[in-house]
Amino acid sequence: MDPQSPVPPVPQQPAVDVRDQNMWAMFAHLSALAGFVIPLGHIIGPLVVWLIKKDIYAFVDDQGKESLNFQISMTIYYVVAIVLILLLIGILLLAALALFSLIMVIVAGLKANQGEKFRYPVTIRFVK
Repeated sequence: MDPQSPVPPVPQQPAVDVRDQNMWAMFAHLSALAGFVIPLGHIIGPLVVWLIKKDIYAFVDDQGKESLNFQISMTIYYVVAIVLILLLIGILLLAALALFSLIMVIVAGLKANQGEKFRYPVTIRFVK
């Protein structure tokens, strides 16, 4: 390359709209509430949001995976609680899990909308 030739411009990454990014991250969490209406909606909702926006926003990629991991973990816990219905403790456990899940999803959605990374407790990390 000739030392006198101009340096080619470095391609710029498009500016990330932080409000849009935070909104989609919030949707990744709150879409899990679809599980109250649609069977397996608690997994399908976050999965759809994550698959659509993961390549556009790194924050949505992170929070979408977090939401998906939590919902898969909760599904496993629900199955265990259903089995424990035979011992009569499962009914209370199911109610506690549903309330815990609802509260955590709302808290995660609010935190994501503020741009804060949220980590759910008792989550098994399936999607990395």
